[in-house]
Amino acid sequence: MNQNPVIFDRKHIRSRRNRAADAFEGSDFLLRELAARMSDRLLDFTRTFPMALDLGAHNGLLAEYVDGVGGIETLVQADLSQDMIASAEGLRVVADEEFLPFAPASFDLVMSVGSLHWVNDIPGTLIQIQRILKPGGLFLAMLPGGETLKELRESFEQAEMSISGGISPRVSPFLDVRDGGSLLQRAGFSLPVTDSDILAVMYEHPLKLLQDLRAMGETNALISRAHGFLRRSVFAAALDYYAKHFSDETGRVRASFEVVTLAAWKLDA
Repeated sequence: MNQNPVIFDRKHIRSRRNRAADAFEGSDFLLRELAARMSDRLLDFTRTFPMALDLGAHNGLLAEYVDGVGGIETLVQADLSQDMIASAEGLRVVADEEFLPFAPASFDLVMSVGSLHWVNDIPGTLIQIQRILKPGGLFLAMLPGGETLKELRESFEQAEMSISGGISPRVSPFLDVRDGGSLLQRAGFSLPVTDSDILAVMYEHPLKLLQDLRAMGETNALISRAHGFLRRSVFAAALDYYAKHFSDETGRVRASFEVVTLAAWKLDA
């Protein structure tokens, strides 16, 4: 029996991603940046990866960036959302990252871009990924780190404290890069490498950030989230705090996205 705490509502994540599928291309700039970085990482390796898996593929955009890179001959694209993965070209499958439907030693390479941060049992998923890799296979993932959306988190916390006297979880917890290596080792990987950097995205107004997060299917999916409507006064106060404390001289506001990169091998004999 799985004793790990359930943090995220996976059914809600699937529903939200289904809803975002039709308009996703208009707000996929962040995933495209990560996909470009993934392609660059693959160029660092001299070996080839004929059979590859894109885990959490969304609408299949990573395929555009890794085409002709890393010696990939066959790319399987898997996503939790049937509506989202329907837009992908090539081999595709609806699959939950927490219950991978692939046989052991199926892939030379498993990639994941902007998806594993919604998994409840990260160690369990990493163990499954290690199992479906062939000996000598590579795992590469990019996902949000702990500094992601720190401005939004602080703005809502300050607004709720000042008006309601308490806070509700509004922004998901994210992986700390310092934990990445130990998680990979626990899952049986070898030669783990982790790093992170910060992407700063500028918006005309905090409301545009919230609209982008909704369009990307990246809004709150915590089990412990408040299920009622957010009070209008709290929402207005959060936007006001954001604009006052995180704007530049032009009046635009900053949104931070920490990108954590995980890389590790399944060694053969």
